[in-house]
Amino acid sequence: MSPHPSHHPIILFDGVCNLCNQWVQFVIKRDSRALFRFASLQSDTAKNLLSQHSYEHPPLQSIILLMNGNLYTESTAILHIVHRLRGPIQLMACFRVVPTFIRNPLYRFIARNRYKWFRKQTSCMLPTPETKMRFLD
Repeated sequence: MSPHPSHHPIILFDGVCNLCNQWVQFVIKRDSRALFRFASLQSDTAKNLLSQHSYEHPPLQSIILLMNGNLYTESTAILHIVHRLRGPIQLMACFRVVPTFIRNPLYRFIARNRYKWFRKQTSCMLPTPETKMRFLD
């Protein structure tokens, strides 16, 4: 596989959010093909990638997936991600049939409370030496 990021889906996440960091670790463990690349939303890399999609001021409470020239947010991003992972988690992708006006309010409720429930870090997560090549910033 080429290390060039444009060939890989890119997950942008809130780098100081414990829940978001746990999600990234969850994805890494189930992404045996090393398909996904990652960058924190606070990084210059994310700002540059998002400006290419005319998405200048992303809300930190949304996971963002850049894939095949498209930008996905909130529950839609999560469902596209789980669809490409290995294991039973792929079954969650069937929730794509549920309209976003039903899925996204639940996503937003969790996102609004993520710092209260899971706390936040004082700085962005540092990847392990084994996963460092998958992080763009």
